Amino acid sequence: MKKKTKFILAVVGLLVIIQLFRVDKSIPETDPADHFIQINTPPEPIKKMLQQACYDCHSFETKWPWYSNIAPVSWLIGHHVEEGREYFNFSTWGKLSPKKKNHLLEEMVEEVEKKEMPLAGYTLLHPEARLSDDQRAQLMEWFKSL
Repeated sequence: MKKKTKFILAVVGLLVIIQLFRVDKSIPETDPADHFIQINTPPEPIKKMLQQACYDCHSFETKWPWYSNIAPVSWLIGHHVEEGREYFNFSTWGKLSPKKKNHLLEEMVEEVEKKEMPLAGYTLLHPEARLSDDQRAQLMEWFKSL
């Protein structure tokens, strides 16, 4: 067997084997009364922006796309979601102290203002998550009002 054929078979075998190492997509039970939207009752346009631009990484309401089932891409996506939820999670907002909530609201304003959120890589694959300058201004104004 040629070296090239052996190499291709080895790569294909490795790609098949890594599919066995799955990302944990389980959703822990949460109290709906702790959800950010439930607590803060944003106007519908703000609610929609939050759900489209933030919730996939910063809540337990992640919508996993088909490609999140294919390693190693699934690992990268899983890591981003894990990091986002670890930083803060809209699904557990009610469990945070008032001081932590205020700090996070300030950070949200800053991240949206600097166009650091949503991540460019995310909006590349999720065009519905792209925020116009007007939407960013609305979102920041609403965050500041809380």
